[in-house]
Amino acid sequence: MHEKNLTVVTEFFLLGFQGSQCFRISSFCLLLLVYSGTMCGNLLIITLVSTSKNLQTPMYFFIYQLSISDILLTTNIVPIMLHILLNDGATISFVGCITQFCFFGGMEASECFLLTVMSYDRYVAICNPLRYTSIMTNAYCMNLTIASWLLGFAITLLDTISISVLLFCGSNVIDHFFCDILPLLEIACSDTFIVQIESFVLSVPAIFIPTSIIIFSYTNIVLAILRIPSNIGREKAFSTCSSHLTVVSIFYWTIFSVYVVPTKQQTLTISKVLSLLYTVFTPMINPIIYSFRNKDIKKAAFNVFHKFAA
Repeated sequence: MHEKNLTVVTEFFLLGFQGSQCFRISSFCLLLLVYSGTMCGNLLIITLVSTSKNLQTPMYFFIYQLSISDILLTTNIVPIMLHILLNDGATISFVGCITQFCFFGGMEASECFLLTVMSYDRYVAICNPLRYTSIMTNAYCMNLTIASWLLGFAITLLDTISISVLLFCGSNVIDHFFCDILPLLEIACSDTFIVQIESFVLSVPAIFIPTSIIIFSYTNIVLAILRIPSNIGREKAFSTCSSHLTVVSIFYWTIFSVYVVPTKQQTLTISKVLSLLYTVFTPMINPIIYSFRNKDIKKAAFNVFHKFAA
């Protein structure tokens, strides 16, 4: 009888970052600037890789895919977040919340796989350079990319289905700036033990296996670089993977901090700030890292700008 009298939640209220109006307006301006920079930077990468013949290689094809993922991820999160800041909170329907989580999780999982594929590409290029072109063919790269996207969304879809059948009947307030799995489980009325176990099991192919592959790849890359006799050769080999290693380090550090090994002292505010890093700031940083530390992209950008200026 008690369960029948409970009011089922049909919409949620996202709190976002609470603060004074001055703080919220300042945060709105900063995030709008970051979002604009993210869109411009990643669209530039996509344009350069699509139009420049010098960038028609597997490495830049994967960077192209990563830029698409970053654009979709931030577009899924930031517009609603900006609305939250302007209105000191925002209402989102149950279906809208579940849909946002599905796209967010799909993008994050797909990015994990894409970063793993990129580390494998660098492994083949440095550890087996003579067979690189025969291994990393266009068809093989396309298959790896499709598999990354499909696996990412397939894994997230299982989590999404499990969350969508949970009963939400108490508080509808989510103390976050988007619909993430942990805040949703906190306010669910029904038992979430099975969902938590399922999420942990799914994190093995989504996070732990890709991390292991990346560590294995870079261990072999470092050993191969150390065997190169000349300093110039070592520097050239390391420069081809340093940008990717930087992106991987930032991405996985925040992912592990929020979902895998959160500390007991980690407050909701710290958790939201860490989430802000990998959902908003990392997608902006990625094209900057690849642009400033890559001569081919800088050369392609110079040629494009010079062509339009002429």
